[in-house]
Amino acid sequence: MFGIGMPELIIILVIALLVIGPNKLPDLAKSLGKGLAEFKKATDDFKQNIQEEAQKAEEKNVSKPESVAKSEGESITTTLNQASDHQPVDKNNENKA
Repeated sequence: MFGIGMPELIIILVIALLVIGPNKLPDLAKSLGKGLAEFKKATDDFKQNIQEEAQKAEEKNVSKPESVAKSEGESITTTLNQASDHQPVDKNNENKA
């Protein structure tokens, strides 16, 4: 658990007992537990919202009309053809000229 062994955990609890006191320690533990439960609930809700939005975006991309997908494909093909026609410049020959 978080890289804390049993001896370290016992030392932390003893220090907490001395600093906070035996009367307030149960109340503090209870409020800490509630806070952690609320934090976990909020993070689970956040993860669920992100997953739902990602799924909606994926469904939107999958359901594109064929004409849009075709035009995007043609655009990519044109770009690749233009890139293959480009000849790299040899820097060594440039310096000699």
